[in-house]
Amino acid sequence: MDRALDERLMRRAIELARAALGTTGDNPAVGCVIAFRDVVVAEAATAPGGRPHAEEQALAKAGEAARGATAYVTLEPCAERSSGAASCSLRLAGAGIARVVVAAADPSSKASGRGDEVLQEAGVSLETGFLADEADPLYAEYRRKF
Repeated sequence: MDRALDERLMRRAIELARAALGTTGDNPAVGCVIAFRDVVVAEAATAPGGRPHAEEQALAKAGEAARGATAYVTLEPCAERSSGAASCSLRLAGAGIARVVVAAADPSSKASGRGDEVLQEAGVSLETGFLADEADPLYAEYRRKF
């Protein structure tokens, strides 16, 4: 693993999330970068109003290029959606993402470790807490709800 590359791409995801702060309603502002080796194939942030989620948008942009790629996500992907749609964890696994690098834990009942479990059960390599010290401040207000 190239730690310098991981840091660069996670910092880009953090930039995307930071730019979306205050625009996502009750949902947290999340950044997602999908890269195959050192090539970024897609990136996104949570849409205004909170939907679609960052991972969902990035996967749609990446298409087949997501297969075997790494997703850098600033907040643990959801394991459940209030809408009943497929969760971000299921979408990442279903798209063939090989590795997910997560910065911050999500305390909501829609994630709270369950998103990570879904990924691991699907055989996706998972790293959590990566650059958490840089991403955690983005979620201070969001965490107050829990």
